[in-house]
Amino acid sequence: MKLSLGPLLYYWSREDTLAFYEEAAGWPLDSIYLGETVCSRRHLLRLSDWLELAEKLTAAGKEVVLSTQTLIESESDLKALRKLIADGRFLVEANEWGAVRLLAEKGAPFVAGSTLNAYNPDTLALLGELGATRWVPPVEMPREMLASMAVPEGMETELFTYGRLPLAFSARCFTARRYNLQKDDCQFRCLDHPDGLTMRTRESEDFLTLNGIQTQSAKVMSLSHRVDELRAAGIDLLRLSPQSRHMGRVVDVFRALLAGDIAAAAAPEKLDKLMPGQPCDGYWLGEAGMAYHPT
Repeated sequence: MKLSLGPLLYYWSREDTLAFYEEAAGWPLDSIYLGETVCSRRHLLRLSDWLELAEKLTAAGKEVVLSTQTLIESESDLKALRKLIADGRFLVEANEWGAVRLLAEKGAPFVAGSTLNAYNPDTLALLGELGATRWVPPVEMPREMLASMAVPEGMETELFTYGRLPLAFSARCFTARRYNLQKDDCQFRCLDHPDGLTMRTRESEDFLTLNGIQTQSAKVMSLSHRVDELRAAGIDLLRLSPQSRHMGRVVDVFRALLAGDIAAAAAPEKLDKLMPGQPCDGYWLGEAGMAYHPT
């Protein structure tokens, strides 16, 4: 199995983002996804900046994939999507069906992102016919359902294995709403929350994470202790989602797991102290997503 670093889901300063990927160039990763997938108002890095990063990471020996925005809301969003796809130098992750159509028209291979919601073999077969060479199952897909998916020959499976789960997108910005601001005048408050804004229940239990127009889990999906199950399930790539601190150490733990240098049972103890929240693995087991069974 290979390791991939998913697209950055949060909004960080330009300096912090560039420094993060400068470090990532030296991490033992096989693939790195780049680009803004959440909100078009996050533009401290433009397409030209992402492409420059892509060139540097390619030179460092990484496979680079450019990820598209998940929710297209305007003509300017569509124009940016077309420009990204037109570049043609890097593999693209399509995160909505408009991107799939543009890539298929171009005859370009692509990664089918998890938000395309491929829940059945027919949808997956269609994506393969349109040019998908890799797919990412929906984050809530349990192992039994994944086992029933007839993956087309030659198509890789990449599983969201570590990170806060992206659960939903909305035209509304919930982070702006938290500060009684309009979406178009959000004052870029996402910059104040490098790992999202945790929402708690009345019983003070962490429940969800607000990340602009994206809603995430409060807990951190971690399947490190189930790496043998993932290997048996035919997973080709393990996706690790970026976080603001300790990401390099998280990558090292997973690389050591894949190399057999540490046992799967020992991984949770090493990872728990590196996480921005408590761990969970319920979706993989077909249970409530926030459930966790470390053994």
